[in-house]
Amino acid sequence: MVQLDERPDAAPLAPEAPSGKGAGDENFPVGSFLLKAELRPHVAAYYAFARAGDDISDDGALSPQEKIARLDAFAAALISEAGFGHGYAKAHRLRESLTARAISLDRGLDLLRAFRQDAEKTRYANFDELEAYCRHSANPVGRFLIDLHGESPALYPASDALCSALQVLNHLQDCAKDLQELNRVYIPQDWLSLHGSRTEDLTRSALTPPLRTVINRMLDRCDAWVLAAQPLARAMKDRRFACEAHMIVALAGRLCVRLRRQDMLAKRVALSKLDFAAAALAGLKIAMFERTLIPA
Repeated sequence: MVQLDERPDAAPLAPEAPSGKGAGDENFPVGSFLLKAELRPHVAAYYAFARAGDDISDDGALSPQEKIARLDAFAAALISEAGFGHGYAKAHRLRESLTARAISLDRGLDLLRAFRQDAEKTRYANFDELEAYCRHSANPVGRFLIDLHGESPALYPASDALCSALQVLNHLQDCAKDLQELNRVYIPQDWLSLHGSRTEDLTRSALTPPLRTVINRMLDRCDAWVLAAQPLARAMKDRRFACEAHMIVALAGRLCVRLRRQDMLAKRVALSKLDFAAAALAGLKIAMFERTLIPA
């Protein structure tokens, strides 16, 4: 592991590379008012840690080696109570939060694994590779929330399906931007080749028919994940958490529909206020009337 303050012939670097993004820039609710007030600081600590890692991996001014050094240092600070210099308060805060709630540090370490991958990997050979990436970049978030609420680990598979869907949907929303700004393409290369498309098609002002076929194939997988996530809220003990979970499932389903109908190269596809309102009502209905509790 390379520590930032031990690089030869270089001044110490601040570990973070802030992008200025916050929870308001996310596509889906982050620690919303629906969650219990006493749990929101834990969600905020987790989000701040994740945001810091994501910003490092996305910083175009840093080399892959520098990104990995910073992310390694964050991992060490999360694991250990030792100092590691200034700038690691978010890692220390998350460690304290996870420890207080008896939650595994892996919930944070897995995210850093994904950010390290983003620092070096720019193409995905097939959907299996992309799904494996989601297991570290997205699924730990849902598992963290389940652990935080004391819900059953039996909910993990449905949560994983939802989080993977959200991750891939976000990649599809930003596919042109990811290529232009980060030289990253999360669309499986074998599917592009099979359907007569190529990476360069993402630089066009509109989807080509072959690229639309590939996008729809990815959306088929997302639809299946959203379907697998449907039982999630109904099985939760915490009504507020159930409401939030079903709201996000509903939003994911709506975004799948929008991405099928609209061209994300012509204009970024986003959810509307009406989408959020309808999803909130659906979540409230599930939380209040349609839950089926499962054994802990």
